[in-house]
Amino acid sequence: MNASMIRNRYVGDSVATASPSRLVTMLYDRLVRDLVTGETAITAWDLAAANASLVHAQEIIWELAAGLDPTRWSGGPALAALYQFMLVELLDANVKKDAAKVASVRELVEPLRDAWHQAAELAASTGPLAAVPA
Repeated sequence: MNASMIRNRYVGDSVATASPSRLVTMLYDRLVRDLVTGETAITAWDLAAANASLVHAQEIIWELAAGLDPTRWSGGPALAALYQFMLVELLDANVKKDAAKVASVRELVEPLRDAWHQAAELAASTGPLAAVPA
C-alpha cells in the first residue's frame, strides 16, 4: 500500500466516522482551502489549477446547499440564497479568471466556517443529551 492509498483510506475513514457537525466543518475547511488555492492559481495564471479548485469549491457549496433545510430555522432561506449567490460568483470568477471575485466569496465563507466550528465545539462540549428537552 503506497502513501496515497493510505492517505485516501484515512480520509475516507475520517469522513465515514465523523459527526454531522464535524462533516460540515470539514466541508467548510476544504472550501476555504479550495478558494485560497483557486485565487492563488489565478494570480499565478495557472488556469488548470484554478479551474480544478473553483469547480471543487462549487461542488462543496452544492453539497452544503443540498444538506440545508431552509424551513428548519429563520436564517435558512438567507443561507440558501447566499449559497446560490456564491455559486454564481464562482462560476463567473472561473470563466473570467477573476481573483477578486474568488476573494470576495472567500470573505463570505470564512465567517461561516468560523461559526460552524464554534457551533460544533459547543455541541461537543454540551453533549447530545443537552439538546434534548427534559
